[in-house]
Amino acid sequence: MFSKSSSSPRPASPTSATGARHTPFSLIGTDVTITGNIAASVDLHVDGVVDGDISCASLVQGADSRISGHVTARSARLAGLVDGSISADELVVESTARITGDVRYERITIEPGSRIEGHFTPKDAAAGGGELKLIANEGAA
Repeated sequence: MFSKSSSSPRPASPTSATGARHTPFSLIGTDVTITGNIAASVDLHVDGVVDGDISCASLVQGADSRISGHVTARSARLAGLVDGSISADELVVESTARITGDVRYERITIEPGSRIEGHFTPKDAAAGGGELKLIANEGAA
């Protein structure tokens, strides 16, 4: 009756059932609004709304998302609205992005159709460093 049988099921812990302990990224879904700062040691994908600063390893922002705050990441791919400064070693600004704020970068790619209101500063400004890459429209003269 109280024997330890190897056939009895062992209850799963929440982290083993979801794999959350070993998740390579965190996701903020379209139906989520966060008010406050976010610090993540892993990659972050934002499809919802963040009213606060974001600091993470890598940021991917969905086209319908909004960030109101400063963004700091090693790499960032922005496609939605950002109202705040951005600091990234490698930054990709997609065509749907709308950014209001200053941008510090090492390497930046800006797709046609994006809109940025702010100053651009290479992170290594003293040495004249930083790479700026603008993607031209196909078929443009």
